[in-house]
Amino acid sequence: MLLSWMTAGQKDKADMITLNREGIGMTSLRTRERLVNRLIEQGIQPIDVLESIRTTPRHLFIDEALSHRAYEDVALPIGFNQTISQPYIVARMTETILNAAPDDATILEIGTGCGYQTAILAQHVKHVYSIERIRPLLDRTRQRLRDLGVNNVSVKCADGNLGWPQHAPFDCIITTAAATEVPRALLQQLKEGGVMVIPVGGREQQELKLYRKIDGKISDETLEAVRFVPLLGGVEN
Repeated sequence: MLLSWMTAGQKDKADMITLNREGIGMTSLRTRERLVNRLIEQGIQPIDVLESIRTTPRHLFIDEALSHRAYEDVALPIGFNQTISQPYIVARMTETILNAAPDDATILEIGTGCGYQTAILAQHVKHVYSIERIRPLLDRTRQRLRDLGVNNVSVKCADGNLGWPQHAPFDCIITTAAATEVPRALLQQLKEGGVMVIPVGGREQQELKLYRKIDGKISDETLEAVRFVPLLGGVEN
């Protein structure tokens, strides 16, 4: 049975992408399609975003012991007191970014983590610059992205609050950890007309916010309530 948003030709191509990435029998395509259908029910609409969620092997971004839960719509631990975001949040943030991004967009991601959000974004934009403060986690992720053939991503270990000024300004900035206050350096590194998606708040209450830079001024919009790990400063070796 085909997904309602996918033609037969699109499904054949997507299945080939999946098999090429991970080999036959690793996970059920039906399980992935159930996840995508759930995202559709939750309001995720762009076909290209849904397709990248469906074909990206999420089980390769988590510990093998949790691989049976890879295509559930839940956040999962990845070590170092960090998590891989639930697929809905990844899709929601990606959708929001892409609604404002040009075709040749460059994106700054704060919080590489296991690289799942990074890999999703990389399928839709020219280049992703991603910063992770935990060096051992980044070392694993760098190799994982290399093994998956994701070659339009640059990563570094640094304090994400400072951004990546050498490659600024960016069309879009996405932050996968919650800030109590929006880092001024990140807003300064947005292009005119650019957007930033970032969770803001403390441990008990957070909101996913969308910031836009128009005529040098910053406007903001609240998208929905969320729960992320906190955005910390410094570097952890």
